[in-house]
Amino acid sequence: MTPRSRPDRRGLVLAALLLTLTSCRSGATDPIPLEWNLAWQDEFDGPAGQLPDPGRWRFDVGTDWGNQQLEYDTARAQNASLDGAGNLAIIARKENYLEQEYTSARINTRGLFEQARGRFEARIKLPVGQGIWPAFWALGNDFGTAGWPTCGEIDIMEYRGQEPNVILGTVHGPGYSGGSAVGTRYTLPGANFNDDFHVFAIEWSESRITWFVDDVIYRVITPADLPAGGRWVFDHPFFVILNVAVGGNFVGPPDESTIFPQTMLVDWVRVYKAEP
Repeated sequence: MTPRSRPDRRGLVLAALLLTLTSCRSGATDPIPLEWNLAWQDEFDGPAGQLPDPGRWRFDVGTDWGNQQLEYDTARAQNASLDGAGNLAIIARKENYLEQEYTSARINTRGLFEQARGRFEARIKLPVGQGIWPAFWALGNDFGTAGWPTCGEIDIMEYRGQEPNVILGTVHGPGYSGGSAVGTRYTLPGANFNDDFHVFAIEWSESRITWFVDDVIYRVITPADLPAGGRWVFDHPFFVILNVAVGGNFVGPPDESTIFPQTMLVDWVRVYKAEP
């Protein structure tokens, strides 16, 4: 595993310059921040088998979540715990548990850490296999009152295990959700995402969200990119979610080629506030 570090300042300045050009093309006028102040982080340091820090993360326990998923998400160390080497391991297992054939985990920062705008990033090594569906994403903190998709959803990284060299960056909101969401695919050149760690990030300002893989920009979305009648709802705090789903309407079920267990390793998650 390569040493951990904060984002390379030279890379972020170059990204900022590229975004300036993108802004001119898209009509966005947000100032481009050249400095980032670390607001929240988890480096996942601790002994093997320890649960994620309860001061930073809470578990979603249950199944389906509206996507016809096949796993039961638990709060057990068998499904989400530190590996003792500085990573969080979220592990999908094939086992009968509370009438489901698979288990996994889904953790979030709801009520513990929520932020509007900034740089959200995580260094992750992804699992692989038909029907494996990991994600690093954020959901509006008014989810409980506004409901989905009015609360807004930002998929920082979403991945189909049967396409190991492709990830997706997407937004969901009123008038553009589910199969009509706004986003794009990114194909990793010459490698697969299960081979090594990669940094997945967004930079989110008042009227723009930009997606990165390893500080390479692959998509910018502004209100002008929404369909007619779509409303930009990325104007309030969001909380962070990490999970590995099994099956569901986006990936389909596992088949005989899918090997279990499958593990998503998360080296760190960091959130920055922008300083103009």
